[in-house]
Amino acid sequence: MRIRLGYVPLTDAAPVIAAVELGFARAEGLEIALSREPSWATLRDRLALGHLDAAHMLGPLAIASALGLSGPQADISVPMALGLNGNAVTVSNALWAAMAAKSDAPDQDLTDVAAGFARVARARAGEGRPLTIGTVHPFSSHSYQLRLFAGLGGLDLDTAVRLVVVPPPDTVDALRRGRIDGFCVGAPWNSVAVAAGLGRIAALGCEIAPDCPEKVLALPAEGAEFMRPLVRAVHRAGLWCADPANRVALSTLLAARAELDSDAALIARTLAGALIVDGGGRERANPAYLRLDAATHRPDPAHARWLVTQMIACGQVAPGGDAADRGAALYRPDLFEAAIGG
Repeated sequence: MRIRLGYVPLTDAAPVIAAVELGFARAEGLEIALSREPSWATLRDRLALGHLDAAHMLGPLAIASALGLSGPQADISVPMALGLNGNAVTVSNALWAAMAAKSDAPDQDLTDVAAGFARVARARAGEGRPLTIGTVHPFSSHSYQLRLFAGLGGLDLDTAVRLVVVPPPDTVDALRRGRIDGFCVGAPWNSVAVAAGLGRIAALGCEIAPDCPEKVLALPAEGAEFMRPLVRAVHRAGLWCADPANRVALSTLLAARAELDSDAALIARTLAGALIVDGGGRERANPAYLRLDAATHRPDPAHARWLVTQMIACGQVAPGGDAADRGAALYRPDLFEAAIGG
């Protein structure tokens, strides 16, 4: 069977890339053409319109697409999750200096960092030149983590900050050009910005919202005869990716094939959760920074409910409806278990 699978260049696309490049898909009788998509909006539309057969997709965007809240309404299901966490908030060097953190220690208290961000944001808003912060898509865990981060400092993001959408591969260039003052994005783009001398990693997503639901494998809800072999292939590839013994080989593969615009050593650090946070080489380690382990593969309807709760909190979904139930119904642990044999 021949299928076309879309992905956005991020470290957590590793399971779908490895499934193709290392032969896991071929062993299941699948010939997969990988399609590198420039943005989540493009991927969303191409999946909804049938130009892609499956996709590495933002969990909340899959829900929003199925509910008709973003782009063409799509009849899709989520038979597998691809991982948890992986995001960080990075700010420009100038913004970090203005935040006047108590120290340059890499493990500063998250609330203190958020308070510094809130103070600068309020001041800039009062001067009529609000901070411009990038997120990868309105329906993304990144948008929700930014709101939670701002809330730790007592800041209402909507009233004090200009939030703009920047596709992951464009975040570093947008920071370089001064189009944005910071962003929340997935690995490796935060580390790429630091390596380029453009910014400071201010907060890790896994500390703002531990075990945050992230990317999923999304495909047509009914009639996808390739669903079971695809889930098996990506699951087995995910197990390989999560093995620390394969970290060097995986980093080399991603640097060569996924067009992440970064070297293998930098990608390896994101996989290990050992991040350089600033130009001075300070390191912050958190093994939960990006989770691709087997425990993350089963799609959990509770994760979908949490995501809908965040959508409601930021006004994307009206409270009191059935969006949580409909979102939870998209996450199909029964399909995952049937595919991998329980």
